[in-house]
Amino acid sequence: MSERESMEYDVVTVGAGPAGLAFAMRLKQLKPELSVCVIEKASTIGAQILSGAVIETAPLDALLPDWRKQPPPICVPVTGDALLLLRDPHRARRLPTPPQMHNRGNVIVSLGALCAWLAPQAEALGVDVFPGFAAAEPLFDDTGAVAGVRIGDMGVARDGAHKAGYTQGIDIRARTTVLAEGCRGHLSKMLIARYALDKDCDPQTYGIGIKELWQVPEGRVTPGKVVHTLGWPLDPETYGGGFLYHLDDNRIAIGFVAGLDYRDPTFSPFEAFQQLKHHHDIKSLLEGGQILSSGARALVEGGFQSLPKVEMPGALLIGDAAGLLNVPKIKGTHQAMRSGMLAAEHLAAHGTAEGFDHSLRASPVVSELRKVRNVRPGFHKGLWRGLANAAWETVTAGHSPWTLRNHADHASLHKLGTFERPRRDYVTRDLPPRDRLASVYFAATEHDEDQPVHLKVADTTVCVTRCAEEYGNPCTQFCPAQVYEIVGEGDERRLQINAANCVHCKTCDIKDPYQIIDWVTPEGGSGPSYRNL
Repeated sequence: MSERESMEYDVVTVGAGPAGLAFAMRLKQLKPELSVCVIEKASTIGAQILSGAVIETAPLDALLPDWRKQPPPICVPVTGDALLLLRDPHRARRLPTPPQMHNRGNVIVSLGALCAWLAPQAEALGVDVFPGFAAAEPLFDDTGAVAGVRIGDMGVARDGAHKAGYTQGIDIRARTTVLAEGCRGHLSKMLIARYALDKDCDPQTYGIGIKELWQVPEGRVTPGKVVHTLGWPLDPETYGGGFLYHLDDNRIAIGFVAGLDYRDPTFSPFEAFQQLKHHHDIKSLLEGGQILSSGARALVEGGFQSLPKVEMPGALLIGDAAGLLNVPKIKGTHQAMRSGMLAAEHLAAHGTAEGFDHSLRASPVVSELRKVRNVRPGFHKGLWRGLANAAWETVTAGHSPWTLRNHADHASLHKLGTFERPRRDYVTRDLPPRDRLASVYFAATEHDEDQPVHLKVADTTVCVTRCAEEYGNPCTQFCPAQVYEIVGEGDERRLQINAANCVHCKTCDIKDPYQIIDWVTPEGGSGPSYRNL
């Protein structure tokens, strides 16, 4: 085996989302002499970025003061807010919009298109941006500090053999490695464990978000209108809700989020989303339209209590890799960009990751999380208590004399026979897609079938024995892409992993009750290719 090729940079950034790109751009603005690269596992920048997304523009104003002269492709100023409580498939009641959810002055964007728009501006500042390169593992120096990343090999067959197009991945060595992988990133998970960065905080908690972009008939869209929903089709014990963001050109972004602390082992977030689209007030918007794009991703919901230490020797965490989403606002992009810019300013001033944790915790980024720290945990006891607690926390501006705790999502799942499934008033579905495989098609996900499976299950016998008996194989329910199937009969039953379907949401890594599923990066360029999500 020949010696592995390497490249040297002052800083390597893993992930070309809003945090990673804002970091790289700000660092080059402050220290143009530094060599900075951004690597991204998707085939193109923005192809695997998915968010609502209504964003606060202050960080973008600070990074690119003239951005409104040539805005990103989808950028619609918010014109109004509504919060609806869906009582059943037919009724809805409008609720007062909480202060955190007021969106006047914000804009609706496609976050993927925003990142694709940012990337060439980063390159114009001298940042090297490399899509299609998946960081497979971290590199370490002789002292144990992070010293860069290793790009995964290309052209490896499922059995480990080298195919005709095999290319050995290169090492990218750097004085500082910035992890901007987003929620539950592969390297971030490894390094948080290695350096015990989460030993003094609560377990991180998550949600799963599913989104579709629709083209609808003329006259139904009110550009800039923002609608959020609570209630049906979720039971009162399950946290979550829906959203409809009215864009331009007769397009609507519709989505659904369910907290992954849900208890029902038979619950399917994908099915709940399909039901949401059949509520009387929503179906009337979508009927006769067509889906343009679809996708799913996990969201970081733990907030202040679950914030790990964000620095380690040679590296730091920013954005969703650190867990900075403001759940009551339903926003994380401004937090991601602010944390990235703060990290750049820290590195420019100090030349090292050391001290960044203090800088972040003393900043408005964490101050914002601290004020709302009790809102999301308040919903652990159900919708109505959660709403009452949220009202209290809003009135007191987060100055409650207590802090509510977070618990690991996988531990919240009840076993079969110990959970009484609540009655759900479901309706017959007749809007596309009809099943999860149709949704995978609209995600345009693609993996070489003959590459190593990137979903590592430590012991598949558990799946057809304990898990089948105790939980009824919840992976076949919570995965939005039908990656996991139990096939065969009797003693021939086995777990089948349809890895080519994977949309990289990482829900399986989070919600598996035995924690034996490990999501790792597939070959660079693999995965979904979202369009304007």
